[in-house]
Amino acid sequence: MRVLVVNAGSSTIKLAVIDERDALLDQRELETPCGEGVVAAALEELGDVDAVGHRIVHGGERFLEACVVDRGVLKELAALTELAPLHQPPALEAISMVSAALPGVPQVACFDTAFHATLAPAARTYALPQAWRERWPIRRYGFHGLSHGWVARHAPELAGGGGRIVSCHLGAGASLCAIADGRSIDTTMGFTPLEGLVMATRSGSVDPGLVLWLADRMTNEEVSRGLERESGLLGLAGSGDMRELLERARGGEERATLAIAVYCHRLRALIASMVAALEGIDVLAFTGGVGENASAIRGQVVHGLAFLGVELDAAANAAANGDANISGAGASVQTVVVRAREDLEIARQTRAVLGR
Repeated sequence: MRVLVVNAGSSTIKLAVIDERDALLDQRELETPCGEGVVAAALEELGDVDAVGHRIVHGGERFLEACVVDRGVLKELAALTELAPLHQPPALEAISMVSAALPGVPQVACFDTAFHATLAPAARTYALPQAWRERWPIRRYGFHGLSHGWVARHAPELAGGGGRIVSCHLGAGASLCAIADGRSIDTTMGFTPLEGLVMATRSGSVDPGLVLWLADRMTNEEVSRGLERESGLLGLAGSGDMRELLERARGGEERATLAIAVYCHRLRALIASMVAALEGIDVLAFTGGVGENASAIRGQVVHGLAFLGVELDAAANAAANGDANISGAGASVQTVVVRAREDLEIARQTRAVLGR
């Protein structure tokens, strides 16, 4: 079964064809905005497919697992736009264009939030007035679920087992997930992807009182733009590119050094909180652009977690390229690098929904 995986972002649409053996047959990346004709031409180049799996960032409280897309589903997905105004519209547009180009081919929606549907009430509930929580769908949803779902399946293969995994998805956006026997029991992102870790341009968690203080002095749009697009590593050091910051820090630049220290401090603290949620840890997994490629960040973070039984093999950490076990010889916790493959997770979910 050949599955076309569609990942629509704010500036690109990524297309990949995965076969029944999980082999990547071909792929394309299209800049947006683009019309139906451009998408149709790319799909013709990719060849025949049996099904399409779409990455959808937000499924709200309604979509707790992947599902076949029909008119009713599209209507409900559109209604969730207010919860993901940057991500939902491009995904819906991609469904429309691909459906027009491939009439009759089943389309499946796969949700980043769905993996976190297993969060217990204690982990998903904000301590806010009951009237607010009853009036609006306020809860911790969590994101990057397709990436964390892949880690849940693949990390034990690299580690030789392990039921308690802390998954670190570190990219431009970043989040952690506490995984127990394949299920999400806690995560760092919440109602929006702004909560949690320091990211490339997002602040991560800040004091709500500070946000209220800023709201008295700026417009809502200015506060939102600042927290989402002008904070994080960019706000601290003028760049959201970890590769650049590591190079500048090696040269002794104080701003870059501070930015990396803040990033790693928050990361270590929240890894420890995930371990507490799991009541222990068997595997620490790094994935995403920074998680996979920044050995210095992995080393700095793990150095501060030695009390948990985490230890790296310095040579293996430096040499890691894609999937790798980088654990020290005497470590009681296995540390692995997992190549991010949301495409394989989407293909797997698509096959499962269609029973193929």
